[in-house]
Amino acid sequence: MPITETSGILTSANVGAVDGGVGERVLVDYKDALGDYKTTDLPVMQMFAQPMNTDTGGDIDLTFALPSMVMEQIDEGSTPKYQHTKMRSERVAVKEYGIAVGVTRRMIEDSRFNEVELALNEARKAVDRHLTDHFIKVVFGVASTLYGTIDVNDGISEATVTTFASNPSGGFLGSSATINSGRVYSYANAADADLTRSHYFDSATGTGAGEINLSDLLLGIELIGQHGYAADTLLLSPKHYNSLLKLADFTSVYTAGVGATSTITGVTKDNLEGTFVESTNRTALIGQIYGLNVISNPWVPDTKVAVLDASVKPVAYVERRGLTVEEANPGFGIVGSYLSMRYGLKIVNALSGVIVENK
Repeated sequence: MPITETSGILTSANVGAVDGGVGERVLVDYKDALGDYKTTDLPVMQMFAQPMNTDTGGDIDLTFALPSMVMEQIDEGSTPKYQHTKMRSERVAVKEYGIAVGVTRRMIEDSRFNEVELALNEARKAVDRHLTDHFIKVVFGVASTLYGTIDVNDGISEATVTTFASNPSGGFLGSSATINSGRVYSYANAADADLTRSHYFDSATGTGAGEINLSDLLLGIELIGQHGYAADTLLLSPKHYNSLLKLADFTSVYTAGVGATSTITGVTKDNLEGTFVESTNRTALIGQIYGLNVISNPWVPDTKVAVLDASVKPVAYVERRGLTVEEANPGFGIVGSYLSMRYGLKIVNALSGVIVENK
């Protein structure tokens, strides 16, 4: 009775190799399937990052127009002097990241289920986790040797934030900024002293990890609004989200800081009616606070929260090469597959975000 060999759905056999090519099967179908997998489809990338593509390698320079042209009064029929657009550049560091997945001949030959598929699906999830982690460390200014990010916190100078050699991921507006030269410019009737305030500050009441001070959110909204942006997003950790939920407790919301033991007397139903606390207690749902969409993510550090105008995409995602798969055979009965991508992340809109740190 003739025997017809059927290869696995994720593999194709190299029949000319030793042992029929069992140890050299390559993951052809999976590689093709990854062609439709785009890392920029991640929710965190779609909401806060502007995707860009480049055909060159290494560091990439992005150019932005500055608010340099103004209307002027002219004599009727005359021609005013021509004005030119001033530009600034942001350099984005593009690096390659990858993961090598190895499976054995025995996994392919003897497994009752396809461990190759399981291994590669887990590798793809690792890419999701990697990009989310990278984005969070860039936005919140968390130090990481892997991504080259530094600790960006209260008191950091604008010069430190913008120094590419030591801080390639950039940041929001730092302290000691100069008006109309660099990243901050005069706007509307806002005073220069207000426009140059740092967008990194410590919580006013010294709250601990995972705690929320509502006055900090109001200050963040104001800082962004001074430059003509409208804050619409509050990005925080599950601990911070828990603190927001506790605001529905009539006692804790009137304490001197979240979690304090002493309360202010005289809290009644009448003076809570129509407030955020009262409606939260009724519905048990928190979707917004002060007009900010509340987004909780476990990757966010429990010592920092971000107030953002997500409509302007504060982060640039520059992709040199999307996620690709390469086959390899390292020997000893192991089939290898490399997943790699080349990209860069950097905060390029310095005025649309504020980071509050709990101390």
